[in-house]
Amino acid sequence: MASLSIGIVGLPNVGKSTLFNGLTKKSVLAANYPFATIDPSVGVVPVPDERLYKLAEFSKTLRTIPAVVEFVDIAGLVKGASEGEGLGNQFLTNIRDTAAIAQVVRIFEDDNIIHVDGKINPLGDIEVINLELILADLQTISKRKSGIASDVKRGNKTALVEAELLKKLDEALTSGKLASSVAVTDEEGLILHGLHLLTAKKILYVLNKKAGGKNLDETNDPRFVELLKFFKDTASNYVIVDAKIEEDLKEMTGDERAMFRTELGGGGDDGINSLIVEGYKMLGLITYFTTGVEETRAWTIKAGWTAPLAGTAIHTDFKDKFVRAEIIEWDKLLASGSYGAAREKGLVRTEGKEYVVKDGDVIEFKI
Repeated sequence: MASLSIGIVGLPNVGKSTLFNGLTKKSVLAANYPFATIDPSVGVVPVPDERLYKLAEFSKTLRTIPAVVEFVDIAGLVKGASEGEGLGNQFLTNIRDTAAIAQVVRIFEDDNIIHVDGKINPLGDIEVINLELILADLQTISKRKSGIASDVKRGNKTALVEAELLKKLDEALTSGKLASSVAVTDEEGLILHGLHLLTAKKILYVLNKKAGGKNLDETNDPRFVELLKFFKDTASNYVIVDAKIEEDLKEMTGDERAMFRTELGGGGDDGINSLIVEGYKMLGLITYFTTGVEETRAWTIKAGWTAPLAGTAIHTDFKDKFVRAEIIEWDKLLASGSYGAAREKGLVRTEGKEYVVKDGDVIEFKI
């Protein structure tokens, strides 16, 4: 399966690189000034999944391999990026190469960390970034209109469908809406995919707070109320994280980590796991498992894939050589105590080429 990555974007000094450091153990430049991150850094992050480790324990496995999601730390954006301001062109190219967007929004006050606009206004930050993405997409649409003009004049059917789509997209973007808000037919959807519009990508808003600081979500601040209204009105998904805590604790494990987290005032959860899981879902991904003494592994596929396609996650040959698959839900396998007991109870099913794999299936492919 092609690489599916999530671009971490945001204005300078909102905590993007701190978040990236927390997500991965890879160190990136995270200075307190705009454009600290010049080249995007890529982090491959394991997806938290207790099912995998329960299956590994069940099989007394020698090696456990989790599913992963890829995050890309992208340079801070400023107003005018679509016109090439700051590192605008590079920003837009880097984000175009990702499958989805995690937009980091600062929701804490801290006089020592300067905001690029000199004030904390989460919704304003979102509007600045989304406007730059919209302006870049309007440029793409304008060029595309010119590109198909002669085909439209000749009455080319495909070009006429595209022209109608471009008109709908133009109207939405001009009114400040994202391309993802436009309803499209299946045929238009294929054309839309080929346009590689930035605002057609799914966005997960990552609200970054700070332990012990003045956090807007804890003070019933009108700016936070306004932010939640925006998420509701636009049916947007968001997670709340404390990126700094995760960065500070990244080298610690187990009890030590839990103790220091409490001391830092972060409670039991910094939201990073939720971010990874939500990001995985946002990419339209699900997990199936293979388990045995040698290895227990989580395999990543797109939701809706049939068994032969799902097998290509293991090896490309599996699609053509697929005969059948033996399948059981992960929890039913654990509850049975052993594969043998699960088979006796009739819980292990034999499925053919048409079977659509479900999240949590444990599969043994027969080829």
